[in-house]
Amino acid sequence: MGKPNKARFRLETVKRQYSDALDLPPDGRVEFEFGDEGDPKVFSFPHPIFTPDDMQKELNKAEGDEAGARILLGDRYDEFIEAGGDVNSVMLLYVGIRNEAQDKVQKVRPTRG
Repeated sequence: MGKPNKARFRLETVKRQYSDALDLPPDGRVEFEFGDEGDPKVFSFPHPIFTPDDMQKELNKAEGDEAGARILLGDRYDEFIEAGGDVNSVMLLYVGIRNEAQDKVQKVRPTRG
């Protein structure tokens, strides 16, 4: 395969441009803190625009905030709940980040190459 030309996009470059515009870490995960300010627990989930297809399908089928939070937090869900976590807040964060990302993504003009 040759190098991308004026008529071809390079997907890795496009993804990086969106990641940069959204100020995401390299792993594309959103981190949030919960609990005591002196010793908060840190949890994370994939950024809404980079959510893997299988996870996105599960989220679309999920019924209620608990199901959605279980999917997003995965094996750390129980830890989050045991610490007094609120599943509604996790889903509000997810939706808020998704909405903010849609606004920012509309302003990105991917370049070729």
